[in-house]
Amino acid sequence: MCGRFQLSVKGKQISERFNVEVFDEFYKPSYNCAPSQKLPVITNIEPGKLSYYKWGLIPSWAKDPKIGYKLINARAETIREKPSFKYSFKRRRCLIPANGFYEWKKDKVKTPYRIFLINEEVFAMAGIWESWKDAEGKSVHTFSIITTVPNVLMQSIHNRMPVIISEEHEEAWLHEKDEHKLIKLLVPFDAKAMKAYPISNLVNSPANNMPEIISPAPGS
Repeated sequence: MCGRFQLSVKGKQISERFNVEVFDEFYKPSYNCAPSQKLPVITNIEPGKLSYYKWGLIPSWAKDPKIGYKLINARAETIREKPSFKYSFKRRRCLIPANGFYEWKKDKVKTPYRIFLINEEVFAMAGIWESWKDAEGKSVHTFSIITTVPNVLMQSIHNRMPVIISEEHEEAWLHEKDEHKLIKLLVPFDAKAMKAYPISNLVNSPANNMPEIISPAPGS
């Protein structure tokens, strides 16, 4: 799964990379993006701006918004079949900017790792989004990150990884209507273009949100 990620770059870098408007009064860099937080996404309906949606997808038909805590990720292999995800996959897709994500290796102490691109550039994770109305009729926008099987780098850390959409396919992910073409994009990213290293347990708490989170663990 993908349960935590990093978007700690300046707004200008996001704006230039994705050709979107980024307003500094709304965008705040984060070293510890976590479920239930409102986070930056680029949607297929507003691809020219950075929107802010809550992480944890709440289907439009859901009666209880708490279901969002269970739907932070959508598996690529079953996304066209699951009632919670299949309609969003068809009509409501998004890109989630990041410059790193975290995963916990299940060893004796459950070690957290930072995974990122070798060039330290911002990348886009594949996502789907949804709009749900609360009891007062107010719209709540939420998203889920799509995961796939691990590449060679990730295999020793975890059995899942977020789908990273290569830059040349980002526009297709947002606007392509052919589901067969879209499914072909949901594959593990090139391991040769990625790096990983263990970090401290500071990342375990979303309350910790500072540069020290990404410092390599002692001895690594």
